[in-house]
Amino acid sequence: MFRSVVLALLVASASAFAPLPVSRRAAAPTITMNSVQDMPGIQAPIGFFDPVGYSTTVSPEAMLWFRAAELKHSRVAMLAFVGWCVNGAGWHFPGQLSSSVKFEDLAGLAPRDAWEACPEEGKLQIIGFIGVLETVTELIKPHYTKAGKSAYPPMIKPRKGYFNPAILEGAELLAAQNKELSNGRLAMIGMMGFSAATIWKGSVPILP
Repeated sequence: MFRSVVLALLVASASAFAPLPVSRRAAAPTITMNSVQDMPGIQAPIGFFDPVGYSTTVSPEAMLWFRAAELKHSRVAMLAFVGWCVNGAGWHFPGQLSSSVKFEDLAGLAPRDAWEACPEEGKLQIIGFIGVLETVTELIKPHYTKAGKSAYPPMIKPRKGYFNPAILEGAELLAAQNKELSNGRLAMIGMMGFSAATIWKGSVPILP
């Protein structure tokens, strides 16, 4: 049952988030290839990195799609990295996850084993919540592939503080976007290391 539901969700997600065609359209109201090098995330010491010229072969909409995909993966990886560390340190919520599983029981397991030990209903809730988030981001207007003059997906607009409703702009906004992308890219590399160490023992010497 669980595998069937997961498969159905994955098929639906794949159809919703399939990459846009790479062909150019003259009337595309999005970024131009000249502005790709001005997108957030291009930082020292590497700077603009496109050794095969990929950014010159796709449409502006596709470029924004890939940026949105990077941003989503970055945010998921940052959450996953923190969660992995919290689980590995043995920290957990008090009480019961379900009638038969305690949070304490999962804290004593490796992250992948903890997921396997979660009740099937809990897994479905997590996957369903992720599906809701994906649907909401797809419904935001303008769509992130039609972001107009903005080269950054208009999903979450950073504010100047927790209690300050003012939206970051200009250099402050660019600095915040660069930090998020840098941290996200590092988190993706970190999660690849964690995953490799779990699946292939000894592949990452510094990890048990």
